[in-house]
Amino acid sequence: MSLLLIAIFALLLALGAPVAVCLGLSSAVVIVTQGLPVSVLAQRSLNALDSSPLLAVPLFIFAASLLNATGVTTHMFDLVRMIFGRIRGAVAQVSIFVSLIFSGVSGAALADIGALGKIQVDEMTRQGYRKDFAAGLTVAAATIGPIFPPSIPIIIYASVANVSAVKLLIAGIVPALLLTAFLMIQVAVIARLKSLPRDDIRPAAGDVLRKFVFSVPALFAPVLLIGGLLSGYFGPTEVAGVTVAYALLIGIFVYRSLGLRKILGALRETTEATANILFVVSTAALFAWVLTLDQVPMKVSALMLGVSENPLVLLLLVNLLLLVVGMVLESIAAILIIAPIVAPALTAAGVDPLQLGIVFVLNLMIGLLTPPVGMSLYMISIVARMPIGRVIAGVMPFFIPLLLSLLVVTLVPQLSTWLPETLMK
Repeated sequence: MSLLLIAIFALLLALGAPVAVCLGLSSAVVIVTQGLPVSVLAQRSLNALDSSPLLAVPLFIFAASLLNATGVTTHMFDLVRMIFGRIRGAVAQVSIFVSLIFSGVSGAALADIGALGKIQVDEMTRQGYRKDFAAGLTVAAATIGPIFPPSIPIIIYASVANVSAVKLLIAGIVPALLLTAFLMIQVAVIARLKSLPRDDIRPAAGDVLRKFVFSVPALFAPVLLIGGLLSGYFGPTEVAGVTVAYALLIGIFVYRSLGLRKILGALRETTEATANILFVVSTAALFAWVLTLDQVPMKVSALMLGVSENPLVLLLLVNLLLLVVGMVLESIAAILIIAPIVAPALTAAGVDPLQLGIVFVLNLMIGLLTPPVGMSLYMISIVARMPIGRVIAGVMPFFIPLLLSLLVVTLVPQLSTWLPETLMK
């Protein structure tokens, strides 16, 4: 049964069908040919969507769309430029730091690229940076978003792997800061070796103050979100609703740039993005159910534990698996298919579920930068109007800090577990 399922899925994927169609259609064919009730198709698909944590997904997407519609991302970028402008390679460093700030609202790599990509690439190329370097840095920095809370992939992983979404979101804070630091160190080294330009912005003290005052309401959004999670007053769904309300409040009454047309536009973007994600969630749940029916998770667990019972060895094996899977599968689909299969084996071997969740998501976010299915590559190619080949060439050097971050998070479980264990006691 499983071989037939995987064969049909691979065939459809090779023919260029959307991932959700590949998952759903292959599952439907197997269910019908095996004489299983057709009602299972609807039942399993709908049950997968009946999840409270998944309510946070459209809300976080809506909050990010609202803040982007206010135009505040440009002001945030300018503010950080004013602060860092004196150092060599300043605009590149600003791009990384602003990606970290915006990740505190967006929760998705593609949202970061859509909101900031054009601003980042245009400003770097205007100041003399190579365009492929600018595009590569932009997509590499966007991987911070899905690790730092609120992370849509982390919320989806938590719902699949039966892990506390709040703890897992908090677990992503230190690894995201580590990734940010490694990226900034690499840019500092490149700036020194290749004499990258200093920023040409020369603000007066009053300009910095005015820009800071203007940006404070938007900068407070990540503080509100993370503070709500850490305090324990809000779960992911509640804090997502509060963030949407806050974005509406500052957009309408503080910035006065959110009219009905922009709100409807943000709702349209949210509906499209949510529909795409939840279509994958429902069909992947059906696919995973067929695999479970054939006892694939149990067989894989036995196989992995037969290779080794050392948690580190198993984590390294999963890293290799996910890096390959990330090249051919969209990240959310990969989480929904693979997490239920490998998570039981690794937790049985003693891998902390929080560390596993962060390693899992970080692997797949690196997959967003690898062809042929690297969605971040295609996104920045469209935004920056660059051939995909130049984008791939530009991103190659930034695999060094990304893979180094992955290795450190794999070897040091405390990076993922210390903060949630300390704060949630």
